[in-house]
Amino acid sequence: MLDPEEIRKDFPVLNRIINNRRLVYFDNAATTHKPVQVIKAIEEFYTKHNANIHRGLHTLSQEASQMYEEAHEVIAKFINARSWREVIFVSNTTEAINTVAYGWALWNLREGDEIIVTIMDHHSNMLPWRLIAQLKNARVKYVDVTDEGYLKYEQLEELITERTRIVAFPIASNVLGTINESRRIAKLAHEVGAIVVADGAQSVPHIPTNVRELEVDFLAFSGHKMLGPTGIGVLWGREDILEEMKPFKVGGDTIKDVTLDNVVWHDLPWRFEAGTPNIAGGIGLAEAVKYLVKIGMENVREHEISLTEYTLKRFEELAGDLEYYGPRKATDKTAVIAFNIKGLNHHTVGMALDLFGIAVRTGMHCAHPLHYRLGLTGSVRASYYIYNTHEEIDYFIEALEKIIEMKDVLSKEKPSTVCTGT
Repeated sequence: MLDPEEIRKDFPVLNRIINNRRLVYFDNAATTHKPVQVIKAIEEFYTKHNANIHRGLHTLSQEASQMYEEAHEVIAKFINARSWREVIFVSNTTEAINTVAYGWALWNLREGDEIIVTIMDHHSNMLPWRLIAQLKNARVKYVDVTDEGYLKYEQLEELITERTRIVAFPIASNVLGTINESRRIAKLAHEVGAIVVADGAQSVPHIPTNVRELEVDFLAFSGHKMLGPTGIGVLWGREDILEEMKPFKVGGDTIKDVTLDNVVWHDLPWRFEAGTPNIAGGIGLAEAVKYLVKIGMENVREHEISLTEYTLKRFEELAGDLEYYGPRKATDKTAVIAFNIKGLNHHTVGMALDLFGIAVRTGMHCAHPLHYRLGLTGSVRASYYIYNTHEEIDYFIEALEKIIEMKDVLSKEKPSTVCTGT
Protein backbone atom coordinates (compact mmCIF):
# COMPACT_ATOMS: atom_id res chain seq x y z
CA MET A 1 0.00 0.00 0.00
CA LEU A 2 1.18 3.51 -0.75
CA ASP A 3 1.54 6.06 2.03
CA PRO A 4 -0.67 9.07 1.22
CA GLU A 5 0.76 11.11 4.09
CA GLU A 6 4.24 10.75 2.64
CA ILE A 7 2.97 11.53 -0.85
CA ARG A 8 1.20 14.67 0.35
CA LYS A 9 4.59 16.21 1.14
CA ASP A 10 5.15 16.55 -2.60
CA PHE A 11 1.97 18.61 -3.07
CA PRO A 12 2.26 22.01 -1.34
CA VAL A 13 -1.17 23.09 -2.58
CA LEU A 14 -2.74 20.61 -0.16
CA ASN A 15 -1.59 22.85 2.68
CA ARG A 16 -3.83 25.67 1.50
CA ILE A 17 -6.46 27.01 3.86
CA ILE A 18 -9.90 27.43 2.30
CA ASN A 19 -12.58 29.17 4.38
CA ASN A 20 -10.44 28.67 7.49
CA ARG A 21 -10.19 24.93 6.83
CA ARG A 22 -7.35 22.92 5.34
CA LEU A 23 -8.14 22.04 1.74
CA VAL A 24 -9.69 18.64 1.10
CA TYR A 25 -9.39 18.12 -2.65
CA PHE A 26 -11.96 15.67 -3.99
CA ASP A 27 -12.11 16.95 -7.58
CA ASN A 28 -9.45 14.73 -9.09
CA ALA A 29 -11.61 13.47 -11.95
CA ALA A 30 -11.60 17.07 -13.24
CA THR A 31 -7.87 17.59 -12.73
CA THR A 32 -5.20 16.43 -10.31
CA HIS A 33 -2.61 18.50 -8.52
CA LYS A 34 1.03 18.44 -9.58
CA PRO A 35 3.90 17.22 -7.41
CA VAL A 36 6.96 19.41 -6.97
CA GLN A 37 8.92 16.96 -9.13
CA VAL A 38 6.75 17.78 -12.16
CA ILE A 39 6.86 21.51 -11.47
CA LYS A 40 10.65 21.45 -11.15
CA ALA A 41 11.05 19.43 -14.36
CA ILE A 42 9.11 22.08 -16.28
CA GLU A 43 11.04 24.87 -14.58
CA GLU A 44 14.35 23.20 -15.41
CA PHE A 45 13.42 22.90 -19.08
CA TYR A 46 12.59 26.57 -19.36
CA THR A 47 15.62 27.74 -17.38
CA LYS A 48 18.25 25.46 -18.93
CA HIS A 49 17.11 23.86 -22.18
CA ASN A 50 14.39 25.99 -23.77
CA ALA A 51 14.50 25.86 -27.56
CA ASN A 52 12.32 24.68 -30.40
CA ILE A 53 12.64 21.03 -31.36
CA HIS A 54 13.61 19.39 -34.66
CA ARG A 55 14.59 22.79 -36.06
CA GLY A 56 18.13 23.52 -35.00
CA LEU A 57 21.58 22.00 -34.82
CA HIS A 58 22.59 24.14 -31.86
CA THR A 59 22.98 22.60 -28.40
CA LEU A 60 19.75 23.84 -26.84
CA SER A 61 17.62 22.59 -29.74
CA GLN A 62 19.32 19.21 -29.66
CA GLU A 63 18.77 18.94 -25.91
CA ALA A 64 15.12 19.95 -26.16
CA SER A 65 14.52 17.51 -29.02
CA GLN A 66 16.07 14.65 -27.08
CA MET A 67 14.04 15.42 -23.93
CA TYR A 68 10.81 15.65 -25.93
CA GLU A 69 11.45 12.42 -27.80
CA GLU A 70 12.40 10.62 -24.60
CA ALA A 71 9.07 11.75 -23.13
CA HIS A 72 7.32 9.77 -25.87
CA GLU A 73 9.36 6.73 -24.90
CA VAL A 74 8.42 7.08 -21.23
CA ILE A 75 4.71 7.18 -22.04
CA ALA A 76 5.04 4.29 -24.51
CA LYS A 77 6.60 2.11 -21.82
CA PHE A 78 3.98 3.18 -19.27
CA ILE A 79 1.11 1.87 -21.44
CA ASN A 80 3.17 -0.98 -22.96
CA ALA A 81 2.96 0.33 -26.53
CA ARG A 82 4.90 -1.66 -29.10
CA SER A 83 6.80 1.46 -30.14
CA TRP A 84 7.08 5.11 -29.13
CA ARG A 85 6.10 5.85 -32.74
CA GLU A 86 2.56 4.92 -31.65
CA VAL A 87 2.48 7.73 -29.06
CA ILE A 88 1.20 11.07 -30.33
CA PHE A 89 1.22 14.13 -28.10
CA VAL A 90 -1.91 16.26 -28.36
CA SER A 91 -3.43 18.94 -26.15
CA ASN A 92 -5.89 16.68 -24.30
CA THR A 93 -8.24 13.71 -24.63
CA THR A 94 -10.68 15.78 -26.67
CA GLU A 95 -8.12 16.57 -29.34
CA ALA A 96 -6.96 12.95 -29.36
CA ILE A 97 -10.44 11.68 -30.18
CA ASN A 98 -11.00 14.41 -32.77
CA THR A 99 -7.72 13.37 -34.38
CA VAL A 100 -9.16 9.92 -34.98
CA ALA A 101 -12.53 11.31 -36.06
CA TYR A 102 -11.09 13.65 -38.68
CA GLY A 103 -7.96 11.70 -39.52
CA TRP A 104 -9.53 8.26 -39.91
CA ALA A 105 -13.33 8.38 -39.89
CA LEU A 106 -13.68 11.38 -42.22
CA TRP A 107 -11.74 9.52 -44.89
CA ASN A 108 -13.10 6.02 -44.36
CA LEU A 109 -16.79 6.29 -43.47
CA ARG A 110 -19.40 5.96 -46.17
CA GLU A 111 -23.06 6.85 -46.27
CA GLY A 112 -25.09 4.43 -44.18
CA ASP A 113 -22.16 3.30 -42.03
CA GLU A 114 -22.73 3.04 -38.30
CA ILE A 115 -20.91 4.38 -35.26
CA ILE A 116 -21.63 3.00 -31.80
CA VAL A 117 -21.05 4.99 -28.63
CA THR A 118 -22.44 4.64 -25.13
CA ILE A 119 -24.87 6.71 -23.10
CA MET A 120 -22.21 6.98 -20.39
CA ASP A 121 -19.69 8.61 -22.72
CA HIS A 122 -18.18 11.99 -21.90
CA HIS A 123 -19.20 14.54 -24.52
CA SER A 124 -15.62 14.41 -25.85
CA ASN A 125 -16.17 10.83 -26.99
CA MET A 126 -19.69 11.44 -28.26
CA LEU A 127 -19.89 14.78 -30.04
CA PRO A 128 -17.01 14.23 -32.52
CA TRP A 129 -18.71 11.08 -33.79
CA ARG A 130 -22.05 12.84 -34.11
CA LEU A 131 -20.50 15.59 -36.24
CA ILE A 132 -18.65 13.09 -38.41
CA ALA A 133 -21.89 11.13 -38.83
CA GLN A 134 -23.58 14.29 -40.09
CA LEU A 135 -20.77 14.99 -42.53
CA LYS A 136 -20.76 11.43 -43.91
CA ASN A 137 -24.48 10.63 -43.62
CA ALA A 138 -23.65 7.88 -41.18
CA ARG A 139 -25.69 6.76 -38.20
CA VAL A 140 -24.85 6.94 -34.49
CA LYS A 141 -26.25 4.24 -32.21
CA TYR A 142 -26.14 4.26 -28.41
CA VAL A 143 -25.54 1.50 -25.89
CA ASP A 144 -27.68 1.96 -22.78
CA VAL A 145 -26.67 1.35 -19.17
CA THR A 146 -28.44 -0.54 -16.42
CA ASP A 147 -29.88 1.27 -13.43
CA GLU A 148 -26.75 0.21 -11.52
CA GLY A 149 -24.53 1.90 -14.11
CA TYR A 150 -23.19 -1.08 -16.06
CA LEU A 151 -23.14 -1.23 -19.85
CA LYS A 152 -25.78 -3.43 -21.44
CA TYR A 153 -23.46 -5.77 -23.29
CA GLU A 154 -26.31 -7.85 -24.71
CA GLN A 155 -27.67 -4.69 -26.33
CA LEU A 156 -24.22 -3.92 -27.74
CA GLU A 157 -24.20 -7.33 -29.39
CA GLU A 158 -27.54 -6.50 -31.00
CA LEU A 159 -26.47 -3.03 -32.13
CA ILE A 160 -23.30 -4.19 -33.87
CA THR A 161 -23.92 -5.06 -37.52
CA GLU A 162 -21.89 -5.47 -40.69
CA ARG A 163 -22.30 -1.72 -41.17
CA THR A 164 -20.58 -0.87 -37.89
CA ARG A 165 -17.29 0.88 -38.60
CA ILE A 166 -16.46 2.47 -35.23
CA VAL A 167 -17.14 1.50 -31.62
CA ALA A 168 -16.21 4.19 -29.10
CA PHE A 169 -16.50 3.86 -25.34
CA PRO A 170 -14.98 5.01 -22.04
CA ILE A 171 -12.81 2.52 -20.21
CA ALA A 172 -14.17 4.13 -17.06
CA SER A 173 -17.13 6.48 -16.63
CA ASN A 174 -16.32 9.97 -15.42
CA VAL A 175 -19.61 10.04 -13.49
CA LEU A 176 -20.27 6.53 -12.23
CA GLY A 177 -16.72 5.23 -12.20
CA THR A 178 -17.89 2.06 -13.94
CA ILE A 179 -14.98 0.13 -15.45
CA ASN A 180 -16.04 -1.34 -18.77
CA GLU A 181 -14.90 -4.64 -20.27
CA SER A 182 -12.54 -3.40 -22.98
CA ARG A 183 -11.57 -6.76 -24.42
CA ARG A 184 -15.19 -7.90 -24.63
CA ILE A 185 -16.16 -4.74 -26.49
CA ALA A 186 -13.13 -4.90 -28.77
CA LYS A 187 -13.79 -8.53 -29.67
CA LEU A 188 -17.35 -7.77 -30.75
CA ALA A 189 -16.23 -4.77 -32.81
CA HIS A 190 -13.35 -6.54 -34.51
CA GLU A 191 -15.57 -9.43 -35.54
CA VAL A 192 -17.26 -7.06 -38.00
CA GLY A 193 -14.08 -5.19 -38.92
CA ALA A 194 -14.81 -2.05 -36.89
CA ILE A 195 -12.14 0.01 -35.21
CA VAL A 196 -12.28 0.56 -31.45
CA VAL A 197 -11.65 3.95 -29.86
CA ALA A 198 -11.24 3.97 -26.08
CA ASP A 199 -11.47 7.05 -23.89
CA GLY A 200 -8.90 6.44 -21.18
CA ALA A 201 -9.06 9.84 -19.48
CA GLN A 202 -10.56 8.32 -16.32
CA SER A 203 -8.72 5.01 -16.42
CA VAL A 204 -5.07 5.52 -17.34
CA PRO A 205 -4.37 7.64 -14.21
CA HIS A 206 -5.97 5.05 -11.93
CA ILE A 207 -5.61 1.55 -13.37
CA PRO A 208 -2.55 -0.29 -14.71
CA THR A 209 -2.83 0.12 -18.48
CA ASN A 210 -1.54 -2.26 -21.12
CA VAL A 211 -2.72 -1.31 -24.60
CA ARG A 212 -1.87 -4.75 -25.95
CA GLU A 213 -4.17 -6.39 -23.43
CA LEU A 214 -6.98 -3.89 -23.96
CA GLU A 215 -7.08 -4.94 -27.63
CA VAL A 216 -8.39 -1.53 -28.71
CA ASP A 217 -7.13 0.34 -31.77
CA PHE A 218 -6.89 3.81 -30.23
CA LEU A 219 -6.57 5.06 -26.66
CA ALA A 220 -6.89 8.70 -25.62
CA PHE A 221 -5.95 10.25 -22.28
CA SER A 222 -4.94 13.56 -20.69
CA GLY A 223 -1.87 14.53 -18.70
CA HIS A 224 -3.54 16.88 -16.25
CA LYS A 225 -5.66 14.08 -14.79
CA MET A 226 -2.53 12.09 -13.87
CA LEU A 227 -0.31 14.65 -12.11
CA GLY A 228 0.91 16.22 -15.36
CA PRO A 229 0.44 19.77 -16.66
CA THR A 230 -2.60 21.00 -18.54
CA GLY A 231 -2.44 21.30 -22.30
CA ILE A 232 -0.84 17.92 -22.92
CA GLY A 233 -2.52 14.64 -23.77
CA VAL A 234 -1.85 11.41 -25.61
CA LEU A 235 -3.32 9.56 -28.53
CA TRP A 236 -2.02 6.03 -28.75
CA GLY A 237 -2.87 4.15 -31.92
CA ARG A 238 -1.91 0.93 -33.62
CA GLU A 239 1.02 1.73 -35.86
CA ASP A 240 -0.46 0.06 -38.94
CA ILE A 241 -3.61 2.20 -38.70
CA LEU A 242 -1.70 5.39 -37.94
CA GLU A 243 0.48 4.84 -41.01
CA GLU A 244 -2.65 4.88 -43.18
CA MET A 245 -4.32 7.82 -41.44
CA LYS A 246 -4.44 11.37 -42.73
CA PRO A 247 -3.11 14.09 -40.43
CA PHE A 248 -5.87 16.01 -38.65
CA LYS A 249 -3.79 19.21 -38.53
CA VAL A 250 -1.00 19.98 -40.97
CA GLY A 251 1.86 22.45 -41.10
CA GLY A 252 5.32 22.72 -39.61
CA ASP A 253 7.11 19.49 -38.65
CA THR A 254 4.48 17.26 -40.24
CA ILE A 255 6.31 16.80 -43.53
CA LYS A 256 9.52 15.51 -45.06
CA ASP A 257 9.10 17.48 -48.26
CA VAL A 258 6.61 19.77 -49.97
CA THR A 259 6.46 20.84 -53.59
CA LEU A 260 3.69 22.69 -55.35
CA ASP A 261 2.42 19.35 -56.59
CA ASN A 262 3.08 16.92 -53.77
CA VAL A 263 3.67 16.42 -50.05
CA VAL A 264 5.64 13.67 -48.31
CA TRP A 265 4.42 13.28 -44.74
CA HIS A 266 6.84 12.89 -41.87
CA ASP A 267 7.40 9.65 -39.98
CA LEU A 268 5.26 8.73 -36.97
CA PRO A 269 4.47 10.36 -34.65
CA TRP A 270 5.57 13.76 -36.00
CA ARG A 271 3.12 13.88 -38.91
CA PHE A 272 0.36 14.19 -36.29
CA GLU A 273 2.10 16.83 -34.15
CA ALA A 274 1.76 19.95 -36.27
CA GLY A 275 3.54 23.17 -35.37
CA THR A 276 5.56 23.89 -32.26
CA PRO A 277 4.26 21.37 -29.72
CA ASN A 278 3.84 21.72 -25.98
CA ILE A 279 7.45 20.73 -25.34
CA ALA A 280 7.46 21.55 -21.64
CA GLY A 281 4.09 19.82 -21.26
CA GLY A 282 5.43 16.60 -22.76
CA ILE A 283 8.46 16.71 -20.48
CA GLY A 284 6.22 17.43 -17.49
CA LEU A 285 3.92 14.54 -18.36
CA ALA A 286 6.89 12.18 -18.60
CA GLU A 287 7.96 13.28 -15.11
CA ALA A 288 4.43 12.64 -13.83
CA VAL A 289 4.51 9.15 -15.31
CA LYS A 290 7.86 8.48 -13.65
CA TYR A 291 6.30 9.55 -10.35
CA LEU A 292 3.40 7.14 -10.79
CA VAL A 293 5.71 4.32 -11.86
CA LYS A 294 7.77 4.82 -8.71
CA ILE A 295 4.60 4.49 -6.60
CA GLY A 296 3.34 1.57 -8.69
CA MET A 297 0.02 1.63 -10.51
CA GLU A 298 -1.08 -1.52 -8.68
CA ASN A 299 -0.64 0.41 -5.43
CA VAL A 300 -2.57 3.37 -6.85
CA ARG A 301 -5.44 1.06 -7.71
CA GLU A 302 -5.38 -0.69 -4.33
CA HIS A 303 -5.41 2.63 -2.47
CA GLU A 304 -8.37 3.93 -4.47
CA ILE A 305 -10.37 0.75 -3.93
CA SER A 306 -9.80 1.14 -0.19
CA LEU A 307 -10.97 4.77 -0.24
CA THR A 308 -14.03 3.91 -2.35
CA GLU A 309 -15.06 0.96 -0.19
CA TYR A 310 -14.76 3.11 2.90
CA THR A 311 -16.84 5.92 1.40
CA LEU A 312 -19.64 3.62 0.27
CA LYS A 313 -19.71 2.06 3.73
CA ARG A 314 -19.92 5.47 5.40
CA PHE A 315 -22.63 6.52 2.93
CA GLU A 316 -24.85 3.79 4.38
CA GLU A 317 -25.12 5.94 7.51
CA LEU A 318 -26.76 8.65 5.37
CA ALA A 319 -28.99 6.32 3.37
CA GLY A 320 -32.23 8.13 4.21
CA ASP A 321 -30.93 11.49 3.03
CA LEU A 322 -28.36 10.65 0.38
CA GLU A 323 -28.47 8.65 -2.83
CA TYR A 324 -25.48 7.71 -4.94
CA TYR A 325 -25.17 6.31 -8.43
CA GLY A 326 -23.22 3.56 -10.12
CA PRO A 327 -21.78 0.20 -9.09
CA ARG A 328 -21.88 -0.73 -5.41
CA LYS A 329 -18.69 -2.80 -5.66
CA ALA A 330 -15.53 -0.74 -5.36
CA THR A 331 -13.65 -3.24 -7.52
CA ASP A 332 -16.06 -2.51 -10.40
CA LYS A 333 -15.32 1.20 -10.47
CA THR A 334 -12.69 3.87 -10.15
CA ALA A 335 -12.58 6.23 -7.17
CA VAL A 336 -15.38 8.40 -8.55
CA ILE A 337 -18.60 8.72 -6.55
CA ALA A 338 -21.60 10.69 -7.81
CA PHE A 339 -24.38 11.43 -5.36
CA ASN A 340 -27.12 13.84 -4.32
CA ILE A 341 -28.61 14.90 -1.01
CA LYS A 342 -32.35 14.51 -1.26
CA GLY A 343 -34.14 17.83 -1.34
CA LEU A 344 -31.05 19.90 -2.16
CA ASN A 345 -29.74 21.18 -5.47
CA HIS A 346 -26.37 19.66 -6.33
CA HIS A 347 -24.78 23.10 -6.74
CA THR A 348 -26.01 24.09 -3.28
CA VAL A 349 -24.32 21.02 -1.82
CA GLY A 350 -21.10 21.81 -3.65
CA MET A 351 -21.04 25.39 -2.39
CA ALA A 352 -21.81 24.22 1.14
CA LEU A 353 -18.95 21.72 1.02
CA ASP A 354 -16.63 24.50 -0.11
CA LEU A 355 -17.41 26.30 3.15
CA PHE A 356 -15.83 23.28 4.85
CA GLY A 357 -12.82 23.53 2.54
CA ILE A 358 -13.91 20.48 0.52
CA ALA A 359 -13.59 20.73 -3.26
CA VAL A 360 -15.99 18.61 -5.33
CA ARG A 361 -17.53 18.91 -8.78
CA THR A 362 -21.20 19.67 -9.35
CA GLY A 363 -23.35 19.61 -12.46
CA MET A 364 -23.66 17.09 -15.26
CA HIS A 365 -19.89 16.58 -15.66
CA CYS A 366 -19.98 16.81 -19.48
CA ALA A 367 -22.21 13.73 -19.53
CA HIS A 368 -25.71 15.11 -20.02
CA PRO A 369 -27.24 12.05 -21.72
CA LEU A 370 -26.15 9.82 -18.83
CA HIS A 371 -27.74 12.13 -16.27
CA TYR A 372 -30.96 12.28 -18.27
CA ARG A 373 -30.93 8.48 -18.50
CA LEU A 374 -30.70 8.32 -14.70
CA GLY A 375 -33.45 10.90 -14.30
CA LEU A 376 -31.11 13.55 -12.91
CA THR A 377 -30.53 17.23 -13.58
CA GLY A 378 -27.07 16.99 -12.05
CA SER A 379 -25.05 15.42 -9.29
CA VAL A 380 -22.25 16.04 -6.82
CA ARG A 381 -19.07 14.18 -7.68
CA ALA A 382 -16.30 13.30 -5.25
CA SER A 383 -13.20 11.77 -6.81
CA TYR A 384 -10.02 10.60 -5.11
CA TYR A 385 -6.36 10.16 -5.91
CA ILE A 386 -3.08 9.10 -4.38
CA TYR A 387 -2.90 11.90 -1.82
CA ASN A 388 -6.39 11.46 -0.36
CA THR A 389 -6.91 9.76 3.00
CA HIS A 390 -9.54 7.95 5.03
CA GLU A 391 -9.40 10.79 7.56
CA GLU A 392 -10.46 13.22 4.83
CA ILE A 393 -13.41 10.97 4.07
CA ASP A 394 -14.44 11.02 7.72
CA TYR A 395 -14.35 14.82 7.65
CA PHE A 396 -16.33 14.73 4.38
CA ILE A 397 -19.04 12.60 6.01
CA GLU A 398 -19.19 14.95 9.00
CA ALA A 399 -19.67 17.89 6.62
CA LEU A 400 -22.46 16.07 4.77
CA GLU A 401 -24.18 15.33 8.07
CA LYS A 402 -24.12 19.01 8.97
CA ILE A 403 -25.41 19.98 5.52
CA ILE A 404 -28.25 17.49 5.92
CA GLU A 405 -29.08 19.01 9.29
CA MET A 406 -29.35 22.42 7.63
CA LYS A 407 -31.28 21.10 4.63
CA ASP A 408 -34.42 23.14 5.32
CA VAL A 409 -32.42 26.37 5.34
CA LEU A 410 -30.16 25.48 2.43
CA SER A 411 -33.06 24.39 0.22
CA LYS A 412 -34.15 28.03 0.09
CA GLU A 413 -30.76 29.19 -1.21
CA LYS A 414 -30.30 29.76 -4.91
CA PRO A 415 -27.21 28.15 -6.46
CA SER A 416 -24.51 30.47 -7.74
CA THR A 417 -24.88 31.52 -11.38
CA VAL A 418 -21.17 30.77 -11.78
CA CYS A 419 -22.03 27.08 -12.08
CA THR A 420 -22.98 26.17 -15.64
CA GLY A 421 -24.25 22.69 -14.92
CA THR A 422 -21.82 21.06 -17.37
